[in-house]
Amino acid sequence: MTDLVERLAARAEDAGLNASAPPQQRWVDGWLVRFSPGKAKRARCINAVARGQRALDDKIDYARALYAQAGLPLLVRITPFTRPAALETELEARGMRRLDDTRVMIAPELQGLAAPVWPRGLHVEAVGHHAFAQAVGELRGSPIAQRQAHAQRLELSPVPFHGLLLRNDGDLLACGQRAGGADLVGLYDVCTTPAQRGRGWAHGLCIELLRQARAEGARAAYLQVEADNTPARTLYTKLGFADAYAYHYRTGDPGAN
Repeated sequence: MTDLVERLAARAEDAGLNASAPPQQRWVDGWLVRFSPGKAKRARCINAVARGQRALDDKIDYARALYAQAGLPLLVRITPFTRPAALETELEARGMRRLDDTRVMIAPELQGLAAPVWPRGLHVEAVGHHAFAQAVGELRGSPIAQRQAHAQRLELSPVPFHGLLLRNDGDLLACGQRAGGADLVGLYDVCTTPAQRGRGWAHGLCIELLRQARAEGARAAYLQVEADNTPARTLYTKLGFADAYAYHYRTGDPGAN
């Protein structure tokens, strides 16, 4: 990893925490405990960002009760920035299994972003938080409660979001959004309706989002994608993104997924 990418990786972790901040969160002795009822795990997990002073079992018990009250499984996000570094070993020793494998990809430069040319009848529409969350939920088949939680998180986020929808007349084809400001932008919720995948719609939307961000001063970008999502990772590689670091979760709940 080059020095530039290493610096951007640390900034992307901070930016990702800010972009996913829900109103339902508490600071607990070095842990950022989030319990949004939405779909995104990053908004309903523990981020151990500082060592803290309390005993680990005490903090786990406290968090478990908090998540039980919220009707959510306890999830601990493990990254290269997790503190203390031995936390994962401690969680594994307590029987907490590993869940998911996500990659944070970074584009150190935003170059070669030719404006997409859409076929006749297609148009890009900028929408607000609630309309965007509804569109994402429609494409993912998310229940109403998760769509509402997503809209609430976007509306109350400390980071500005800009959502785009791609439509063919009234039919929703794809969506995507960007988050952040200054010189680093994040891409989120890039989705295409299943019947329209492989036709370049997500690629075009990502270019449009990155072009908008660059016009506002962004010089680099990051995103988060599941490691086994080969089509998405191929798309992002074509846009200049490369793996910077990985993260996953630990949980003791057998039903968590």
